[in-house]
Amino acid sequence: MRLSVAAAISHGRVYRRLGLGPRSRLDLLRNLVTALVRHERIEAPWARADEMRGYAERLIEYAKLGDTNERAMRMANFWLTEKDLIHKLFKVLAPRFQPHPGSYTRLLQIPNRDGLDRAKMAVIELKGNPFPPLIRPHRDTEKTLLNQLLKGYREDMQQAAAPQAPEGTPV
Repeated sequence: MRLSVAAAISHGRVYRRLGLGPRSRLDLLRNLVTALVRHERIEAPWARADEMRGYAERLIEYAKLGDTNERAMRMANFWLTEKDLIHKLFKVLAPRFQPHPGSYTRLLQIPNRDGLDRAKMAVIELKGNPFPPLIRPHRDTEKTLLNQLLKGYREDMQQAAAPQAPEGTPV
């Protein structure tokens, strides 16, 4: 019997299979992009947030072209399900990101969702939002074996580099 992970094998798929089908996937992504533009910080399962990130960044790239660009307006009209957000996209977000060449979103992992599925969760936010910054967890890696060996090596090198006083002289 061979064990394999079916989800890791893509067989030519270039995107994640979210929802019940292609239309459901698009609706889900459009709703997530709309929520991100409205709230500027949302919480979602990691796979959905990661998949939506590229579409949100591409939408902001188009918005930077201006509201007179026909293609930018069509993209905004398609991706934003709430049409009152088109004004916010072009008049608030696009000028904010105008000097930046890319990477308009930040994706941070948060603790897994409680409940039956324990799904890996994430917070995705637009950079420069008015909310207080999220605290990024830093691992305490001082206690790992490699870092302990490096610390000992540094101490030995410092002792070897320190000038030695000749024997018999008071210190």
